[in-house]
Amino acid sequence: MSNVRLEDIVERLQSNNPEADVDLVRRAYIFSARAHQGQTRLSGESYLIHPLDVAKILAELKLDAATVAAGILHDTIEDTTSTTEEIQSLFGDEVAKLVDGMTKLSRIELQSREEREAQNFRKMIVAMSNDIRVILIKLADRLHNMRTLTFLPPEKQKRTAQETLDIYAPLANRLGIARIKTELEDLSFRYLHPEEYREIADKVTQKRQERLVYIDELIEIVKRQLAEQGYMGEVKGRPKHLYGIWQKMQKQGISFDDVYDLIAVRIITDTKVNCYAILGLIHSLWTPVPGRFKDFIGVPKSNLYQSLHTTVIGPKGERVEFQLRTEEMHRLAEEGIAAHWRYKEKSAMSQREEQQFAWLRQLLEWQSDLTDAKEFMDTVKGDLFPDVVYVFTPKGDVRELPQGSTPVDFAYAVHTDIGHQCVGAKINGKIVPIKHVLRNGDRIEVITQTGHTPSRDWLKFVKTSKARTRIKAWVNTEERRRSILLGKELLDKDLRKHELSPAKVFKSNDIHRIAHELSHNTVDDMLAAIGYGKVSAHMVANKLAPDRPHAEPLPKKPLKKPPPEKKGAGGGMKIGGMDQMLFHLSKCCSPVPGDKVVGFITRGRGISIHTMDCPNVADMTVDKERMVEVTWGEFKSGAHAVKIAVLTQDKPGILASVSSSISASEANISHAEVTTGADKQASLNFTIEISDVEHLNRIIKNIASVDGVMDVRRVKAG
Repeated sequence: MSNVRLEDIVERLQSNNPEADVDLVRRAYIFSARAHQGQTRLSGESYLIHPLDVAKILAELKLDAATVAAGILHDTIEDTTSTTEEIQSLFGDEVAKLVDGMTKLSRIELQSREEREAQNFRKMIVAMSNDIRVILIKLADRLHNMRTLTFLPPEKQKRTAQETLDIYAPLANRLGIARIKTELEDLSFRYLHPEEYREIADKVTQKRQERLVYIDELIEIVKRQLAEQGYMGEVKGRPKHLYGIWQKMQKQGISFDDVYDLIAVRIITDTKVNCYAILGLIHSLWTPVPGRFKDFIGVPKSNLYQSLHTTVIGPKGERVEFQLRTEEMHRLAEEGIAAHWRYKEKSAMSQREEQQFAWLRQLLEWQSDLTDAKEFMDTVKGDLFPDVVYVFTPKGDVRELPQGSTPVDFAYAVHTDIGHQCVGAKINGKIVPIKHVLRNGDRIEVITQTGHTPSRDWLKFVKTSKARTRIKAWVNTEERRRSILLGKELLDKDLRKHELSPAKVFKSNDIHRIAHELSHNTVDDMLAAIGYGKVSAHMVANKLAPDRPHAEPLPKKPLKKPPPEKKGAGGGMKIGGMDQMLFHLSKCCSPVPGDKVVGFITRGRGISIHTMDCPNVADMTVDKERMVEVTWGEFKSGAHAVKIAVLTQDKPGILASVSSSISASEANISHAEVTTGADKQASLNFTIEISDVEHLNRIIKNIASVDGVMDVRRVKAG
C-alpha cells in the first residue's frame, strides 16, 4: 500500500526550486480529491493514491509545478465528470493542455491489438511534438500502474507488461531516463517470465550480503587511491538490475553462475579530464577485460548519455564493472530529457538539446508516411530503440546506426540521392558489397553510380527506417509507372477488339469521364488500377463502347516466328522418322520445344502433338495404333503460347512486378488476368509467348524471385 503524502511532494518540489508554485499543486490535490471521491482501485486503495504517486515520480524527476499539478489531475477528465474547460479556468492554460494531452492518449478506439498499439504510439508522438511533458506524465503513470500490476487479472498483467517492455521502457531509455527505464524492465520481466525472475531474484538475494561486503572493501580501496592521487570523486556500488542479468544470460547462453560482472561501481567526479585520469588509475590497479571498454563521453549515445564504461579483474579475481562520469553527466543519465525541460523559462534549446529531439522529428515523418499498423510499429521498435554502431564519414564525422546496418543504410543517412545511387562502399579503404554489415569504428566512403536505382531486394537487409521508407517510396513510384504502362497495354488490346483506335480514345473526353465514374482522379490512376489488377481492362473498354457489339479481335501483327501449325521442310517435328507431315500442337497441353512429346493420328487434321504428361494421353492409349513416336527437330519458329499460374500476396504493384519480370525475360504477354481472395492472396494467370522449354524454365525462375510471389507453375491442361 502506498503511503505517499502531498507534503512529501511539496517538499521535493521546493527542494528542486524554492520558488515553485506549491499553491498550484495544493489546489490540484484538493480538486482531484473531490473529483475522485468514492473511487477505488482494484487494490482497494483510494483512487487518489494513483495520481499522488504519479506526481511524486514527476517531482523526483525535478519537473516544474505545472507538470506535477497535471500529474495529480491527469485522470480527472477521463475518469470523472470534470471538463477541460473547468481545468483551464481553475489552473490555467498550461496545466489544462497537459491534462488534455494525457486524456487524448487514453482514448483509444477498439481496434485490433496492433492497430490500437500503433494508434496509441502515434498519439504519443504527436503529444511529444507539442509538449514533451505529456510523455513524462505518461511514463510516470505507466510506472505506478506497473508497480501495482499484481491486482490485475493474469492475462491483463502479461499484456500490459509486454506493451511496457516493447514501448514504454525503450521510450524511457530514448528519453535518457535510466531510473524509469530499468524499473519498467524489471517489473515487466517479473510478469512475463515469473519463474526466471524469481530464480534470479533469489540468487541475487542469496549473494547479496557477500557482495555488499566485497563492494564496501572495493569502494574503500578506490577512495583511498583517489585521495592519494588528489582526485575528487564520489564512489558507490550500483546494483545490476534483474532484467539486465537475464538478458545477458539469454544472449550469451550462460547460467547465472557464469555472469561474472554482477558487481558494479560508479565513480562520479568533477571534470571530464578527471574521468579519463581516473580510468587510467583503475586500469593501473586491476587488469582490464579486453573488449569491455566503451567511451560514451567521446561518442555519446543518441539520448546524449555520457559515461566511461570498463570491466576489470578486481580483487579476488572477481569481474567488476566501473562507470565514470561527471555530476552533470550523472544527472542527465538519471533524469534524461526531464533535466532539459524545466520550463522555468521557455528559452531556445541548445544544440545538444536539439540533437536529442532530432529523432522525434524523424518519428513524426515516419508516422505520417507509414499507414500500415504493423509496419509502423516494426519501424518504431526496430529503428527508434536499436542497439547501435558508431561509424565515421570520410571527414571523421560520427554517425549512429542500428546494429546490422549496411552501406545502404549509411548512404541514405547521408542523403536520399546518395542512397538511391549506392552500388557499394569502401570500408576502411577496402571495397565491400552493399550488404556488408557495419562495425563500430568503421570509416565509410559510399560508392555511387549515376543513373543507378534502388531495388526492392534492398528491403531484405536494410535496418534504418529512413532507408526503408525511401526505398519503398521509390519502388512504389516505379511500380506505379510500370502498372500504368501495363494497364495501357492491356486496355489497348481490348479497345482493338472493339475496333476502336486507342490513340483516338486517349485523346477523347470519354476516357476521362469513365475514369471519374470508376472513382479515379486521373486516367493514369485508372490505368495503374488496371495494371495492379484491381480494374478490368475489358470492363473499361465496354464502357467506352457500350453500344457497339463486341467485335472479333483485329488481326494481330504477324509474329516474328509464327507457331508451326502446318508441315514443311524443317517444320520442327520428326514423326516416325519423317519431317514432311501435317501436324498441329495440341491446345490442351500446349507443347513447346524441349517438352517430351507424343503424336496422335487424328481424322482429317494430321498429327496432334501432346506432352507425355498431358491428361488426354491416358485416353489415347486405348487406341495405341494411332499413337506415333515424335521428336523435336530443328524448330525454327520461336513464339509458343503457354499458360502459367502465379500465386502471390495481394498487394499493390504485384501484377506489374510479375509482368515486368516476364518482359525482362524476353517473353511477350498475350493475356493476363487477376483474381483476389479474402485470404490476402492473388491468383495471376498469364498466357505468354516463349521460344522453348528452357526459356519457360528461366521465366518461371525469374518470376519466383519476385518479392511477394508464393508459387508459380505451368498450366498444361485446359
